[in-house]
Amino acid sequence: MAAAACSAVMILALTLLPSPDATATKTVRLKTNIAPQEPLVELAEELVEEQLAEAPAEPIATYQWQDEKVRNGDTLSHIFKRVGLNSKDVYDVMSGDGDVALLKKIHPGQTMRFAIEEQQLVALEYVMSRTDSLLIEREGDHYSADMQIKELVPYTSYAEGTIDSSLFLAAQKAGLSEGMTMELANIFGWDVDFVLDIRQGDSFRVIYQEMHLDGEKVKDGEILAAQFTNQGETFTAIRYESADRGASYFTPEGDSMRKAFLRSPISFARISSHFNLSRKHPVLHTIRAHKGTDYAASRGTPIKATGDGKVIFAGVKGGYGKVVILQHGQKYRTLYAHMNNYAKGVRSGARVRQGQTIGYVGSTGLATGPHLHYEFYVNGAVRNPVTVKLPHAEPIPKQDKDAFLAIAQQMVGQLSTYAAAMESEKVANLGQ
Repeated sequence: MAAAACSAVMILALTLLPSPDATATKTVRLKTNIAPQEPLVELAEELVEEQLAEAPAEPIATYQWQDEKVRNGDTLSHIFKRVGLNSKDVYDVMSGDGDVALLKKIHPGQTMRFAIEEQQLVALEYVMSRTDSLLIEREGDHYSADMQIKELVPYTSYAEGTIDSSLFLAAQKAGLSEGMTMELANIFGWDVDFVLDIRQGDSFRVIYQEMHLDGEKVKDGEILAAQFTNQGETFTAIRYESADRGASYFTPEGDSMRKAFLRSPISFARISSHFNLSRKHPVLHTIRAHKGTDYAASRGTPIKATGDGKVIFAGVKGGYGKVVILQHGQKYRTLYAHMNNYAKGVRSGARVRQGQTIGYVGSTGLATGPHLHYEFYVNGAVRNPVTVKLPHAEPIPKQDKDAFLAIAQQMVGQLSTYAAAMESEKVANLGQ
């Protein structure tokens, strides 16, 4: 119980710490499979009540609404007719001021709300999404439209997990969505090959945001800080956003998590054949250098450019089948072979961005089954894509260094304190 009380105190302290995004109101919500102690539950409820008390009150509705769902094949005339209005009403609304043209883009499943008094339309609300709606009101002898946007409230959450079989299962158990899991893998994708490097016992910690509306989660927010421990080595990433360069992730020292190249061109594929300069070819049955890494994947799996570059070849090249070759500056070149097809716009001379889909897995050329053959060259010499040292991208700019280091110190401290709080809960529960 004493340990649980300490956990509650630490969590309260963290809630009151300043955030990297000082303009947002945040409440700490721990993600864990262990049921929290009663004091922890009470604390969380108090924090949520404080959050709700500070939220602005919703405006009191002044209309009696009649709701209509947009059906397949509906036009505005169809919907207006169902509520007793006519084509002149449609014309009057569409002749109004503001963004009335948005009514031309209605989709099945959306809601239109009508306020009709004495057989006259006095207001119409077109609900486009949970956050966006168009309110059209009668003003004298004409209508005026105004966009209504509900502001999402960011809540800060913490999750941690240990990998038994896969990152996806461990992240799901910790309460992370599939999209958040993919983002976590993308952040550390330059240092950890999630195809080859993952081991049982690897672990992660993540502080992230959930975007809420009316007390309910609407979507994932941003990952603010994360740690991934792989085979005993721990990598830490801190999110930092500047006005001129946008948001990116950096080490606590200010080096970019982003390297000039991704470690793997396919997400979560299996390596079927490693780099080997004296391998026996599976089709030709002769000793022939295998100058790259083969990733076994289903036909049609997207293939990503591992770095920014220019397409210097896109076509059929002997035993490689359909192939794309990218030039990355003067020093580096990558090759992607046995493709089933090319992505739209990928042709000789085209520029591509890191992570952009350039083609799809196939078995063209001398291939025994669908897979990607990937080669990596440095100054014209082939290198093992799995072990080659990847260059870093640009670090935090000098003018932002002090501000970043302050945020990084705070976030690293929060990661440690959250983890200690979780461990204290586990110990307290085991002692009961």
